[in-house]
Amino acid sequence: MNLDYEWQRPYVSAVLETDRARLSERIQEAHAAIDARANELNQDHQGTPEERLAIEFALNCLKLLSQEIPAPKQHSSGVSANR
Repeated sequence: MNLDYEWQRPYVSAVLETDRARLSERIQEAHAAIDARANELNQDHQGTPEERLAIEFALNCLKLLSQEIPAPKQHSSGVSANR
């Protein structure tokens, strides 16, 4: 797989993660790498339109992927809500 940008490594790790228990961590790592690069681009106005588009695409994908993270299970206290 050809990775053109350094921030893509953690992004690809998140996309390819199969362990749902680790997915949230992988997504956070990818967001951190992308945010760091986006900040660099905003400060020095370098980068290419292709990279900016790739960042936008990656952030959208991470948003969708984060919806796949199971919600924490709520523990019932055994008390009925209908009193």
